Amino acid sequence: MDKDDYTPPVNDLMGDILRNYEKSGGMDRIKGMGQPISDEYFSGDIFQHFQKIAKDAGYKPHWLKLQHEIRDELQDIASTYTHGLKEGLHFRITKVNEKIMAYNKSCPPPMQKSTVRLESVENAVSRWL
Repeated sequence: MDKDDYTPPVNDLMGDILRNYEKSGGMDRIKGMGQPISDEYFSGDIFQHFQKIAKDAGYKPHWLKLQHEIRDELQDIASTYTHGLKEGLHFRITKVNEKIMAYNKSCPPPMQKSTVRLESVENAVSRWL
């Protein structure tokens, strides 16, 4: 055997799995096989397609989960504040503001919101609904 003829073995696990699946006829049972691709697929960009598929699958982005957590926490802080219980609320506001900063780093720019002060927490609740 010449040096030029030697090719090292390659572990292509996914390729092997796909070839075996195709040999067993699995590719013939794929939903939509043989149908034309819709024009909607070619419009927009890849990220928009990902968002649509993820939304259809029930996936929620991290920033949306954070938004719901912040909203719930602000509602709880506002109800506690209106009842005159102010103990520990400054610490909770600090924690919420940390979540807001994390939210602003991951959400789309038009949806970014400012941090909250205890005195204006009731107004902030309306912005987070």
